[in-house]
Amino acid sequence: MEYYSMSTERLRITKRVIDGLSADGTDRFLWDSDVLGFGLRISPAGKLVYVLQYRIEGRQRRFKIGPHGSPWTPESARSEAQSLLGKVVDGIDPQQEKFAKRKELSLADLSEIYLNETLFTAKESSVRQARNNIENHILPLLGKRRVSKIERSDIEQMLRDIAAGKTARTLKKGHRRLSRVRGGKGAANQCVTTVSAMLGVAVERKLRPDNPAIGVRKFPGKKMERFLSPAELARLGEALAAAASLGVESQYAIAALRLLVLTGCRKNEILKLKHSYIDRYHRCLRLPDSKTGAKVVHLGGPPMRIIAMVPPVEGNPYLLPGRKNGTHVTDLQAVWVRIRRTAGLDDVRIHDLRHSFASIGAATGDSMLIVGALLGHRSAKTTERYTHLSDHPLKSAAERISDEISRCLGEGLDVFAVNDATNQNPFAACWDQDADPSIPPADPVLGAVVRTKWLDTRAAAALLGFTIGTMQTYRWMGTGPAFRKIGRRVVYSADALTAWQKAQEGLNVSSAACNEAIPIRQIDS
Repeated sequence: MEYYSMSTERLRITKRVIDGLSADGTDRFLWDSDVLGFGLRISPAGKLVYVLQYRIEGRQRRFKIGPHGSPWTPESARSEAQSLLGKVVDGIDPQQEKFAKRKELSLADLSEIYLNETLFTAKESSVRQARNNIENHILPLLGKRRVSKIERSDIEQMLRDIAAGKTARTLKKGHRRLSRVRGGKGAANQCVTTVSAMLGVAVERKLRPDNPAIGVRKFPGKKMERFLSPAELARLGEALAAAASLGVESQYAIAALRLLVLTGCRKNEILKLKHSYIDRYHRCLRLPDSKTGAKVVHLGGPPMRIIAMVPPVEGNPYLLPGRKNGTHVTDLQAVWVRIRRTAGLDDVRIHDLRHSFASIGAATGDSMLIVGALLGHRSAKTTERYTHLSDHPLKSAAERISDEISRCLGEGLDVFAVNDATNQNPFAACWDQDADPSIPPADPVLGAVVRTKWLDTRAAAALLGFTIGTMQTYRWMGTGPAFRKIGRRVVYSADALTAWQKAQEGLNVSSAACNEAIPIRQIDS
């Protein structure tokens, strides 16, 4: 998506060209080959607007000519663009002239200045978030209000309306694609921040004397300080291993979750990880871009082994490929909800895995200075404190923390559990540890961890000599062997089945053994 750079691919904008355009869910521009700077903006929803991009007094400007349709056609809009460029040559700024003709700017006008000029150097994700706040919430409520007439009470009312869901709706974003605008307290707080930034621009340009958004009381934010204890990490590790063993979840999604908890990375840093970012010799990730800019993530042995076990897909640059060629895994939420429910961790978010990495780091004796460097915290106060750190203490800390988390998860050398149906590790054929000297040997303590063997209903029935219907009847009556539900599949522990069978034969086996506690939540029948 380009906001200021002129695309190298241009063509003459005609009605036939416009009729062939369609929305693809992104904000993009089509530039004219005849008149430099004249173009057509295609919004994510498919709205077409003629624009003129020009430079005056060393500053980049974008002028909105008008929406496609009466009275603006490709010819009339091109003629208007040529007329405006003539003014630019004479030193007249059409944008400023447009605003001067109006008695006062509306908040919608101010939003154009804010998005097109103020956010010039902002990251694309920041621009996208601001645009969503403005288009989905702020403009529907305050877009027509004059900037000089906006008062604190208006912003407070906007805060309440967004929190109450007044702006919630469903938007069409292309063929068979919908986007749901929900609102809520979090969105309301973000919109107040965006409005405050916009009105700050108005104050700088002397469009009004003060910023009424300053001091508006927002909704209290939730405290997001959730850390996983060693026992909870063990339950999470058991749930991940069981899901991998039974094949009920994508192996790439499971690999992503394991890497998140073992590295402390942010979600998109793992999902968008490319093979070219992985430095196997130095055992680190060299990320060219992140929330805090370019950074290096040092890795311990466990995450390196996981990375080595994920097979590359030809033609796909990403470590965790998506369903379509050339894409990556984009959403972990559905998988995470099922995994955390299985592990009995319903209140844990994906980002809490990053918090847990920091917590384990502190527990292993590493200073917050080291942990902050590993997490890539780049605030102004902390940057100076750890820029002098050498790689050695960071690598050592990464090794200690990932080893401790791996121990809690119960991860052994076989990071991906063997699939019972095929008796194969789905990634094992792509992993030759001896061929990669950057991968350290497995910790003998981790290698001694014994995994629970899970059987689905068919395999459990075969082991006991029952039919599937008999197993279902036992579940319905609540008198059969203990079972669990992993994802959408009912499974049994092989040890619990054996103990239950012996109990049924009259042997001296305790009921506790028959219903042995497995570190995964029991699902009621």
